[in-house]
Amino acid sequence: MTQTVQGEVRILPNAAAIARRSAEEFIKAANMAVSARGVFTVALAGGSTPKALYSLLVNDPGLRAQVPWEKLQIFFGDERHVPPDHKDSNYNMAREAMFSKAPLKPQQITRIKGEESDTEKAALEYEQALRAYFQLKEGQLPCFDLVLLGMGDEGHTLSLFPGTKALHPGSRLVVRNWVGKLYTERITLAAPVVNQARQVIFAVTKADKAMALKAVLEGPYEPEQLPSQLIQPESGKVLWLVDPDAGSMLSVGIRE
Repeated sequence: MTQTVQGEVRILPNAAAIARRSAEEFIKAANMAVSARGVFTVALAGGSTPKALYSLLVNDPGLRAQVPWEKLQIFFGDERHVPPDHKDSNYNMAREAMFSKAPLKPQQITRIKGEESDTEKAALEYEQALRAYFQLKEGQLPCFDLVLLGMGDEGHTLSLFPGTKALHPGSRLVVRNWVGKLYTERITLAAPVVNQARQVIFAVTKADKAMALKAVLEGPYEPEQLPSQLIQPESGKVLWLVDPDAGSMLSVGIRE
């Protein structure tokens, strides 16, 4: 079967190797963006693998010195319906792992207000923030330099879960999404926004993702079941960084 989702697949030895490669790719993308446009726009992911990446960027002296910190504009791919100091908040994780130790100004970080009781209001506010920052005209989509993503064991990415309304965002950039299996609301970028990015990096670890990853990359195109398949940038590149457990069923990919 041909590969459904386009992109480069690299199978690395472990999660630490994925974090380091992600950091190297982050730095390369940042410096390319700064030299081309004077700023680096990145949408961060939640989860354990991104947390290791964020820690590396600030705690490894060699890497930290290569990050053009003052030129970063940081956004988020999705957020949980919790306050910004909650243990489940994607913002809180990034703040603890990176922001609190990095030379960043508050105006360089745009978060999703997950503490809003009305998640529709939070989604609209974040969409408005994107429209303002990227100076979008009606019908235009933002173009991030880099979007970091993970994947769930059923093939979801961001807060785009199988069979949920966020898979059909219409003209919206950001949507609230009721996730019945988790009995919670989420706020998430819509897939078309990610597909404008110059680069997307998926980091996928652990054996419980192996079957979904094979289905996403090598199975038929069924994005209602496997929302990660929606991520197919129009002109940007996609890099899948996978550990041997998550990649154990793949017939595609370069083992390093």
